[in-house]
Amino acid sequence: MADIVVSEFMDAEALASLETDFSIAYDPDLWQDAGRLGDTLPEARALIVRNRTQVTAGLLEHGPVLKVVGRLGVGLDNIDMAACQSRNIAIRPATGANTVSVAEYVIAAILILLRPAYVKSEQVISGAWPRQASIGHEAAGRTLGLLGLGAIAQAVSKRAAVLGLNMLAFDPYLPHTDPAWDTVQNVDFQTLLDASDIVSVHTPLTQQTRDLIDGSAIARMRRGALLIDTARGGIVDEDAAIVALKSGHLAGAAFDVFENEPVDAQSGGRFSNIPNLILTPHISGVTEESNQRVGAVVAANIRQVLMANA
Repeated sequence: MADIVVSEFMDAEALASLETDFSIAYDPDLWQDAGRLGDTLPEARALIVRNRTQVTAGLLEHGPVLKVVGRLGVGLDNIDMAACQSRNIAIRPATGANTVSVAEYVIAAILILLRPAYVKSEQVISGAWPRQASIGHEAAGRTLGLLGLGAIAQAVSKRAAVLGLNMLAFDPYLPHTDPAWDTVQNVDFQTLLDASDIVSVHTPLTQQTRDLIDGSAIARMRRGALLIDTARGGIVDEDAAIVALKSGHLAGAAFDVFENEPVDAQSGGRFSNIPNLILTPHISGVTEESNQRVGAVVAANIRQVLMANA
């Protein structure tokens, strides 16, 4: 049995840094088999996961000596926080380690959705020469609405400002005195929808935010607006977004997260034949560089907790 169980992929260098002092059970596919995962936990003092492993109260019962859950990322909706708290199990996310990756993804998505020339290579190769269909729009002068103004959204706003975008944000939890508001206009949710050319979602999935961007919210958005979600599936009503994309009310969208992941053929089929739509497999925060940073942060956090509880 191992001191540390890792149920999803983790940077090799970070793993090696832990192997000097702890025994590790590493299987990046372990999240797919809850029974087998539970069988590895009886002597484990740490469990390291990404977003696919469901850290439920039932799973935690298999780990009587668990001291810490390390999260290779920042979202915690796959972890039963109350169950961990009741057992005094620490939760250590990789706060800040993937901020740059997500921010760059959002900026890239904005530019690609505004200017479809970037995805016309095959037509150019074929000789179609699609000049009129490739013209698109500039980012400068448009309004970007940020739903949530945490660290990632703030990183997006800094990069968007360089492009000449105007920034609005709705975040009732960020104090009015926070310096982030110096360059971003503080508005309510309805104003964000009314005034934004682009809405980018940066809020955790909670009972309050589930289906926050539903059919009525999308209908309130400007005709021709863009919608980007790199936060969590379930915040945007996917079916409502599909209807709006097909009708032209939304001019484009980029979704890196989905209600059910991984997307299967049935759920994915709903998105077929929709123009100006970017779909990616929950990788906005995963680059070679961020994966190294995330692994290093989590490894350091795990080491700190286990050493303190030695």
